[in-house]
Amino acid sequence: MFSEFSEEQIRRYARQIIMPEIGGGGQKKLLEAKILVIGAGGLGSPAIQFLAAAGVGKLGIADGDNVEISNLQRQTIHAGNLGMNKAESARVFVEKLNPDVEVEVHPFHINAENVRDVVKKYDIILDCTDNFVSRFLINDACVIEGKPFVHSAVLKFYGEIMSIVPKETACYRCVFRHAPPPGSVPSCQEAGVLGVTTGLFGTLQAAEAIKLILNIGETLTNKMLTVDLLTMEFDIVKLRRNENCPICSGRIREIIPEKYVERCQL
Repeated sequence: MFSEFSEEQIRRYARQIIMPEIGGGGQKKLLEAKILVIGAGGLGSPAIQFLAAAGVGKLGIADGDNVEISNLQRQTIHAGNLGMNKAESARVFVEKLNPDVEVEVHPFHINAENVRDVVKKYDIILDCTDNFVSRFLINDACVIEGKPFVHSAVLKFYGEIMSIVPKETACYRCVFRHAPPPGSVPSCQEAGVLGVTTGLFGTLQAAEAIKLILNIGETLTNKMLTVDLLTMEFDIVKLRRNENCPICSGRIREIIPEKYVERCQL
């Protein structure tokens, strides 16, 4: 098995390979894995960092925004790249960190017209976006395409995370039928967010993706982990598939662009 790795790879991944849950076989799976991170911001930055460090063979990064100075309080991989597209900036970071990782850049916003074409090329998707429309769109596209994905959302000191395996577990729409009315929930830009919060949950997303690739441990499927860092309260909410979910039930098999505005009702 170890003959498949170069000496440099054995040294680089030694702390992973020695773990019985990973070993040489698991490291080979990681090097062959294709993971897409949608959003290279507060959640995406730590997820990208640790997926690249772990040796994920192909890392897709999608983001249409440019790096601004206000991002650097939490999006630390973009240091020194003000004004650069975030997906391109993330590629610069990954290429310096680990030459084993092939980075595929999608320097645009994921929308109803392109989401299925992008997600179908990868094994696991990470939803690191910051708005409800994108979350429902990614959920629906991943379920239709049969792609496991990891959702997370954060605000101030609080965050949530869950993993979805299509046709097996509850999806995001099983839990939240539609988005709240516009303006009813403040954004991070309006209410603020601690960099540590995004760092924690982006790292947890990377951990979930690695476990899904390796089929090890217990993932956050059919349950949602919520954390309030201000009070240090950690809770797990058990979830259940909704048999009437329009996406999970298979009643809707297409992404209809006009449905993904404001409430995202199907």
